[in-house]
Amino acid sequence: MPDAGAVRVRLITLDDYDAVARLTVEAYRADGQLEASPDYAAALADVAGRAEAADVLVAEIDGVALGAVTFTVAGGEYAEVSRPGEAEFRMLAVDPAAQRRGVARALVRACLDRASGLGCGGVAICVRDDNPGAFALYEGFGFVRDASRDWSPVPGVNLLGLWIGLPALAK
Repeated sequence: MPDAGAVRVRLITLDDYDAVARLTVEAYRADGQLEASPDYAAALADVAGRAEAADVLVAEIDGVALGAVTFTVAGGEYAEVSRPGEAEFRMLAVDPAAQRRGVARALVRACLDRASGLGCGGVAICVRDDNPGAFALYEGFGFVRDASRDWSPVPGVNLLGLWIGLPALAK
């Protein structure tokens, strides 16, 4: 894994699809997030479908894709918990071999900047209830719990809502 360069976030290209599909499924599997819903791997691997309906952002270091996230606005095909005037992001994943190198932080920052640039009043996301690392990451940006956005897509998977108002971004 490259160590030298800074994390760069950009829109996905066709050349990224296979790498993003692989790293997303691997990240979710390594984190135990496919145990309750193994069929979700197909949705995670459908990078072409996501890129057609939403913005897929890729984080890279020295030209190597190490993470990705799906960004959308309320009402978009991939929107689940955002409300009018808000954005959300989903399927944030970092290659397990590249974790703890600022990739996730760069992806979150890119989503917040994108939402702010679009004039969104806030960003909503959901996090599995058993993912303390994700909660710590998002709380560091200023996300707060919003139980009105909690939901469960399948039995055994409880997603807890988080929200941040914009432009109140922690730097």
